[in-house]
Amino acid sequence: MTYVVTDNCIACKYTDCVEVCPVDCFYEGVNTLVIHPDECIDCGVCEPECPADAIRPDTEPDMDKWVEFNRKYSEQWPVITQKRDPLPEAAERDGESGKLDKYFIAEPGQGD
Repeated sequence: MTYVVTDNCIACKYTDCVEVCPVDCFYEGVNTLVIHPDECIDCGVCEPECPADAIRPDTEPDMDKWVEFNRKYSEQWPVITQKRDPLPEAAERDGESGKLDKYFIAEPGQGD
């Protein structure tokens, strides 16, 4: 099992989760984070830290697409290990549906 970031993170990018991760398996894009599914040790400490409820276990229904999404972008983006401010529109976008199609940007993030 692994944990993955879902579309709830897109356009919010809260980073509370990255500081608690014992294996530094979070990667940063322009407006979202992902977890490398092969590096995640399934400890679960990140899930309750996410204010947007964007981190889910891959055992939930329909998570296959998110496992592949997280794998793909974690291999392209830089690792992030320190908490940063969320995006300016985070509070406004939190909980909005359809964010993958509306807001996702695939370019790499700033990194550490």
